[in-house]
Amino acid sequence: MNITVIGAGYVGIVTCACFSKMGNKVYCVDIDNQKINNLKNNIMPIYEPNLKTLVKECQNKNDLLFTNNLKEALDDSNIIFIAVGTPMDDDGSVNLDYIFSAARDIANNITRDSLVVVKSTVPVGTCFKIKKYIENILDEKNSSVKINIASNPEFLKEGNAIEDCLHPDRVIIGCDNYEIYEILKDLYSSFVLNHDRFIFMDIKSAEMTKYVSNAMLATKISFMNEIANICDVTGVNIKNIRLGVGSDKRIGYDYIYSGCGYGGSCFSKDVRALIKTAENNGYRTNILPNVEMVNKKQKMLLIRKIVDKFGEDLSALNFAIWGLSFKPDTDDVREATSLVVISEIIKKGGKVKVYDPKAQSEFKKEISNDYLSSIEFTNNRYDALNDCDALVLITEWKEFRNPDFDILSKRLKRKIIFDGRNIYNKRIINLGFELYQIGC
Repeated sequence: MNITVIGAGYVGIVTCACFSKMGNKVYCVDIDNQKINNLKNNIMPIYEPNLKTLVKECQNKNDLLFTNNLKEALDDSNIIFIAVGTPMDDDGSVNLDYIFSAARDIANNITRDSLVVVKSTVPVGTCFKIKKYIENILDEKNSSVKINIASNPEFLKEGNAIEDCLHPDRVIIGCDNYEIYEILKDLYSSFVLNHDRFIFMDIKSAEMTKYVSNAMLATKISFMNEIANICDVTGVNIKNIRLGVGSDKRIGYDYIYSGCGYGGSCFSKDVRALIKTAENNGYRTNILPNVEMVNKKQKMLLIRKIVDKFGEDLSALNFAIWGLSFKPDTDDVREATSLVVISEIIKKGGKVKVYDPKAQSEFKKEISNDYLSSIEFTNNRYDALNDCDALVLITEWKEFRNPDFDILSKRLKRKIIFDGRNIYNKRIINLGFELYQIGC
């Protein structure tokens, strides 16, 4: 099939590359000329394992084309995917400006009957509004073009997005007739050999499913962090609890690791959006606001432990920070715990030396300029330790899991580690380290 994907962000680029790999001709369209020019030269706007290689492979076959010429793309496409961002407004509601801008551009450039598929995460009822919006513009132009609409939410994990896209757990297709379902099922047939993984539902249910999925995962994390905090005050080891609870097949081991809070562009945004959706429809949620509240408190937990150790005044202290991204294998620092921890250390007078294998450039863009003079960015994990009073582990990149503790002993002024992801074995206490973890 010939496909147009509007939006060259995280979801858009991954979707384009994977559709192209499966033999489709794909146009990736974005209004950002610089981004498109960079993509043509295989310069990625994000870090995602194997994405750069896959994009280059597809470009070499001329199956993946990056362009800002939407009309050219639409004239040669059967299906149009909308994969633009849906940022959060200050009140927790979803900002749909990019969505309706894309819809307007489609209406102004489309010349043939088409299927519009919304892959962006949008509130319940948005797809119908998009369809009506496009149809109104077409009517004003006296156009005879007809469109259908479907919801096809993405379930990509940053750091594993290519695998998730090529081998999905499920493909949810929300549409109002079976013919559209068959078209999209055919498109995804090369991704999914087991047809039980195709789930056909109405559009509003598909829109809601994405929010509920992320809210459920966020709830598991916050719940386990709450339990970890109880373990802290009762002298129980949360790692044992995870093993005992996770062995129950009804629960499983995924997303029940305790730590210093979740981040990223999705969980917090989608939890808040779901709360707002409920409010807009006259229902007050009880669990979801506390999921977010627990997470905000959890991001401050390392600071509380640091203050308990050193006191409120950190002006004479230097801290080594390992990890800036909100999770390993991505350069995404949106809503990352590192932003909270580093800014709080600096507010209390401390200075930091940081290292992250991929996210340092993005972190510089995200952190307040007021704090940059108190941050030293280093080129490797061990350089960040020099003359520091403690190591603070925030992101569990693989290279941080088994460091040379002899080097840590020599470079740190004090052998103190605040382990925000519980990745270190307490045996390092026998090497003379003070180890502060979460729930264990």
